[in-house]
Amino acid sequence: MTYEFTLTVRLAATAQEIFDAWLSSDGHTAMTGGVAHASPHVGDPFDAWDGYITGKTVALDPGRRIVQTWRTRHFSPDDADSSIEITLEPDADSTLLTLHHSKVPAGQTSYQESGWRQHYFEPMQRRFEWLRSTGAV
Repeated sequence: MTYEFTLTVRLAATAQEIFDAWLSSDGHTAMTGGVAHASPHVGDPFDAWDGYITGKTVALDPGRRIVQTWRTRHFSPDDADSSIEITLEPDADSTLLTLHHSKVPAGQTSYQESGWRQHYFEPMQRRFEWLRSTGAV
């Protein structure tokens, strides 16, 4: 049994800046604080948060959409990979990021309850706000 959920966050960055950071080893590491290895190519594997998360990029629509398989060390060997779809919608001086996480193993509600916000959205907000305030972007 699996479940799915959708979360949103507004970030002080362009959709392309978020897209590029998500798919770059240095960018992903900088925006989350956990070491990541990423690539902007469909079919390539990635890992994040010092190898806690692994997956593969399934589909890309540059500056608009990222689809990846996703699993953590908490998945059992019998669990299939989950799937994330990130859509990016520009809105004035910010971007609305919508994350749809599906095929999440039952009982692993921490991703929805706090994991995404604590380990992704909050560090991303701080990073992009800092970049804007320093004129780095």
